[in-house]
Amino acid sequence: MSIPLVSHPNYSFDFPHSHRFPMEKFRLLYGYLQETGVVRASNTFSPEQASPELLQLAHCPDYLQRFFNNRLSEKEMKRMGLPWSEGLLKRSLISPSGTFLTARIALKEGIACHLAGGTHHAHYDFASGFCVMNDLAITARALLKLGDLDGDTCKRVLIFDCDVHQGDGTARILENESSVFTCSIHCDKNFPAKKARSDLDVEVQKQTKDDDYLAIVAETLEQAIELSSPDIVLYDAGVDIYEHDPLGLLSVSEKGIRARDHLVLSVCRDLGLPVATVIGGGYDDDRKALARRHAMVVEEADRMFKD
Repeated sequence: MSIPLVSHPNYSFDFPHSHRFPMEKFRLLYGYLQETGVVRASNTFSPEQASPELLQLAHCPDYLQRFFNNRLSEKEMKRMGLPWSEGLLKRSLISPSGTFLTARIALKEGIACHLAGGTHHAHYDFASGFCVMNDLAITARALLKLGDLDGDTCKRVLIFDCDVHQGDGTARILENESSVFTCSIHCDKNFPAKKARSDLDVEVQKQTKDDDYLAIVAETLEQAIELSSPDIVLYDAGVDIYEHDPLGLLSVSEKGIRARDHLVLSVCRDLGLPVATVIGGGYDDDRKALARRHAMVVEEADRMFKD
């Protein structure tokens, strides 16, 4: 079978090319996967706009209304790091729904890949670090709610976050959610300056290279699965661990990124654990090269799960 993919044309919109956040990468990622034959009409799903009820599973209603109506303060806008626009509003309402759809498909098919997502710096009542809505926290709570409705669909969720930056928003939103296990493997000397407390945090020293990094990922994944006994893994496959990423500070090669994705996906497959992937962070002025880096997790999933 072809692996299920989730995407939406509104993920990329007119946006200043000079801005640090590479908004066009979502369009370029989709285009690259089309060219390579991974994306086809038959295996691509498009999410709908998230309802207020879905977003409120992880976010303050007042914060949501102020963002919807472009009433965030100057300080809040600076912390968000993105200029408000109708395009940003549209993508922020669709992307969380995309991660939830990806997870629901993964529960049925064993694997699904979202060609966006991983906005783990968004907190309950404020945006931060280019993240407006926390799709991982929203999806985890929505899956638990779905389980309540459908029986034993999903009672335990593992969020396995390998973005180079700690998933601080995810950790804080879900800190009292005993049915969700948050795990973050991140660079020790990087954003955010003030770290949250995940259920399992592993700090990686600056300039860590492939072999040491992969050993950390393997050991941490084994520990996280043992501690959480999950029904599904939400895997944030951030590529800002790349050695030349301007916001990364680690020294992992492209070969190392692919090896990490293969490792995580193969462990989940071998254990029969459904896995939903999101692309997480990645920052590069060569946007096409960045898109190819983000495609690695999808390509590895396609190789492993399509037969």
